[in-house]
Amino acid sequence: MRVLGIDPGLTRCGVGVVDVEPNRTARLVDVVVLRSPAGLDTPRRLARIADGIEAILDEHRPEAVALERVFARSDVSTIMGTAQISGVAMLIAARRALPVAMHTPSEVKAAITGYGRADKAQVGAMVARILGLDAVPKPADAADALALAICHAWRTGGVAGAAMVEAGSATTADAAAPTPAQRAWLAAERSAAVSGAARRLKE
Repeated sequence: MRVLGIDPGLTRCGVGVVDVEPNRTARLVDVVVLRSPAGLDTPRRLARIADGIEAILDEHRPEAVALERVFARSDVSTIMGTAQISGVAMLIAARRALPVAMHTPSEVKAAITGYGRADKAQVGAMVARILGLDAVPKPADAADALALAICHAWRTGGVAGAAMVEAGSATTADAAAPTPAQRAWLAAERSAAVSGAARRLKE
């Protein structure tokens, strides 16, 4: 599965492409940080980022696009830029009939590190380890984009496989054992589900 991950931003937009095998191993295909000068007006800044995304899609032809879900921050201008680039990316993907998934930062952190509150350094280190890189991709926008792509591939391609492994019905050829990060993520998912159920019972 080839996934394009986008860490949206108007000044810096991280874009990463990974190939993920059926055994959940991941390989770096490409990563870049698209930039738009603050001196340009917003429409031209959006166009510049859009052109970069289009070029990467043309070159690598991913099967899916993963975006960071926009969430509230204290800086309104940052929220606006992130939302605008997210909209541009979704439009581009829709015109190519590519499925788009939104993942929150905590979901990505949990999938990559097994801990939903991991910091950027921890995420970057795990991305480098998962992809077999000698160094953490820089700047952080690049590592975040790759983390999004890996997270999406694991969450969409690993759920059914993980269920079969737990049920004892999967063979080695059908589904490889989850990675340590995936096992931690699955445990965190179960814990969150149990905690949520407990809260609902108290209510």
